[in-house]
Amino acid sequence: MNFIFVSPNFPVRYYKWTESLKARGVNVLAIGDTPYNALHSRLIASVTEYYYVPDMNDFSSMCRAVEYFERKYGKIDALESMNEWWLRSDAKLRARFGIEGLLPRDMDAITAKSDMKKYFELGGAKTIRYLLVQGPEDKEKALAFVEEVGYPVFVKPNVGVGASDSYRLNDRASLDRFFSRPLPEPYIMEEYVNGSIVSFDGICDSKSDVVFATTDHFPTPIAEIVNEGLDYYYYDCPFSLPMKDIDAKEFERVGRSVVKAFGIKKRFFHIEFFVLKEDKPGLGKKGDFVALECNMRAPGGDTPDLIDYGNSVSVYDIYADVMVYDESRTKPYPKPYYAFATHRRDTLAYEHPESEIYEKYRDALVQTGRYPAHMAVAMGDRYYDAKFETLEEGLAFDAFVREKVHYEK
Repeated sequence: MNFIFVSPNFPVRYYKWTESLKARGVNVLAIGDTPYNALHSRLIASVTEYYYVPDMNDFSSMCRAVEYFERKYGKIDALESMNEWWLRSDAKLRARFGIEGLLPRDMDAITAKSDMKKYFELGGAKTIRYLLVQGPEDKEKALAFVEEVGYPVFVKPNVGVGASDSYRLNDRASLDRFFSRPLPEPYIMEEYVNGSIVSFDGICDSKSDVVFATTDHFPTPIAEIVNEGLDYYYYDCPFSLPMKDIDAKEFERVGRSVVKAFGIKKRFFHIEFFVLKEDKPGLGKKGDFVALECNMRAPGGDTPDLIDYGNSVSVYDIYADVMVYDESRTKPYPKPYYAFATHRRDTLAYEHPESEIYEKYRDALVQTGRYPAHMAVAMGDRYYDAKFETLEEGLAFDAFVREKVHYEK
């Protein structure tokens, strides 16, 4: 099998995908925008050849890279980036070179927030009421929508990555400001939901059947973290452990059904749901879950590692199994954990220095480090990942790491 991995150096630990593929006999080829001499040694060791493309947004350059590999190694069997930014480029390359997988005609269903609602509903998930707006000319329609759902409402690009350019409009004045300028692209306006986010994450086979699934819990919405510069935590919880914020059995049933409805094949997925913190007339009761959006790739940052720590397994190996054998041949260890990722910001003052964290939690910590500057806006500057047998222990760890300095009045 000839597998082209696009942008395997971002994040740095993405060499784990190429290592797992190589271990199963895959001929791993790579295209990236990092010079060869700046690549991680484990990435270099796990790919047959690396093709440097300084500007990966230049589609003609990407085509030349694929053409080079095709001439040298034969037909390309798979091409993937695991990165939201490159989903559409990946699809165009597959179409151009006859590679199986998601094609340009599939993109709206998995990247346009308005289009994906249909597939959520086909899978039996509740969805949030919405309106598409193009600019100031849609202000009257927006006012009518607000009359129906009430303030606040939430607006964000209909096709977008992450939580950038997302706003909560609390009143008529903020709505007027939003419509006072032309919009750079279509935005989706949704009724505001007071909820936390729980994602259904995993890998499916060629029949869209889930072969591995877990949950990640995000008590504070990423949009708030970005817009307000907060520190925060999230955690992975395997389905075999108790969940206090959601009906795990029903969540897994609907999650699997949603994956089937989208019809994705041999892919990692990260599908987000709101869990209502209070009753919402016309939508659901406290504790119900409502579809937010899908991301048909691995969750960002170091979350794949966190999933590994929580489930005592390698999702990198499971993905490689699916690509090669169309099934998982990777067995998890029997002991699951609550795997916590707690983040600090350099701009905030904390009560406990790192030395205290390392001393108190040396047996629980699994990895620590700093995010690069371009990721720190959303993720925070410093991360501390640890795993625990109980949720209460994990919450106590987060409280200790993020405790702020108490100044005397």
